[in-house]
Amino acid sequence: MKQSMPQFMQQPMQEPLPQHVDVAVIGGGIIGIGTALALARAGVRVAVFEKGTVAGEQSSRNWGWVRTVGRDPKELELALLANEMWSDIQSKTEVGYRRTGLAYLAQSDAEMARHQQWLDSARTSGVRVSLIGKGELAQHIPASNRPWVGALYSASDGVAEPALATRAIAKLAIEAGAQVFEQCAVRGIETAAGAVSAVVTERGVVKCAAAVLAGGAWSRLFCGNHAIELPQLKVHASVLSTTPLQTGLDMAVNGVDFTCRKRSDGGYTVSQLGASVADLTPDSLRLCRAFLPAWMAERKYLKLRMGRRFFEELRMPRRFGLDQPTPFEACRQWDPAPSMPMVERALEKLKHAFPAFKEARIARAWAGMIDVTPDALPVISAVPRVAGFFVGTGFSGHGFGIGPAAGAALADLVTGARSRVDLKPFVLERFAA
Repeated sequence: MKQSMPQFMQQPMQEPLPQHVDVAVIGGGIIGIGTALALARAGVRVAVFEKGTVAGEQSSRNWGWVRTVGRDPKELELALLANEMWSDIQSKTEVGYRRTGLAYLAQSDAEMARHQQWLDSARTSGVRVSLIGKGELAQHIPASNRPWVGALYSASDGVAEPALATRAIAKLAIEAGAQVFEQCAVRGIETAAGAVSAVVTERGVVKCAAAVLAGGAWSRLFCGNHAIELPQLKVHASVLSTTPLQTGLDMAVNGVDFTCRKRSDGGYTVSQLGASVADLTPDSLRLCRAFLPAWMAERKYLKLRMGRRFFEELRMPRRFGLDQPTPFEACRQWDPAPSMPMVERALEKLKHAFPAFKEARIARAWAGMIDVTPDALPVISAVPRVAGFFVGTGFSGHGFGIGPAAGAALADLVTGARSRVDLKPFVLERFAA
């Protein structure tokens, strides 16, 4: 039942590493690849170093939503820019991007009131989102057993295919001049006079003037080895896909106890807000004070679990030299088992809500590790104490949809270009206050 992630084929591992690049990107997920694409198009010599395979972790394991609906208002500039960029990317390569529409469904006036509050907070951003009533909603969804009273809806939001997207964008980056090296972990950075001077990979040292860390759930460990405090934890999230079927539901929907979106293969990707588990680890204890408000606010959807991961991470070294194998080489890819009861429950809720899904069968199920911050907002930031070091991480399950825009924003930070979005909400220093 567990999904097997496809491999990304490009330059062979034996190809010599460059002696020098302008920018080294650490991590081959959608954030790192998006950054490389933007830098390469700006004429910057950039190389991506990925310890496993491109998009081997969360970038290929998410729901595939490209949305403005329901986002933190601070992310909306990024989301709007990303929607434009996804259209441009799709015009150049197949990433499965479609503007299908996306809706957060409501069963009560109280839920509609909460949607209205979000809409009021987002109006100045320019998002094309509205509240629709029962009648208009009925035009977008099949017959339902639930008493939906309306939805928060955007016709301009949509979906892309995670299994395709990052790899296809990586090929665009290579065509623009970037280099991408898989199975090549970066162990750390070297500095001279307080500034980045090189990255140390398992295959040798590559000199560079700047480095961008886009390591997803691995970013805290990488930063900690350089005495850079990054408050980030991991959340285990499970998803399934169904076999192809005709239901009459083309837009992506969030019904709280189920979510679904139509896939390009004719099936549906299904999960729920409650299909996430935070394993208690030593870092959970270290960061308890920072994360306690978030845990309390999300306790309805996020389960806490004590198990073997506590001891696995307890054994994992937090400090390590760069002249010997590191944890990044010991674990090339986090490939956790899905929580089948959670996703099976989501599918049953979907079937009950929409009888058109009654024949839906599970084709695959999988899980990934989401990188989360205390305020559920990403870090897109320079690191003040190390000139030339930049971080793009902590996207808290929101990163796929805004990935291209986040990559462009990181590229602007690196080159000193004027950013098209306000990045002040995403600076690393906000956690030091």
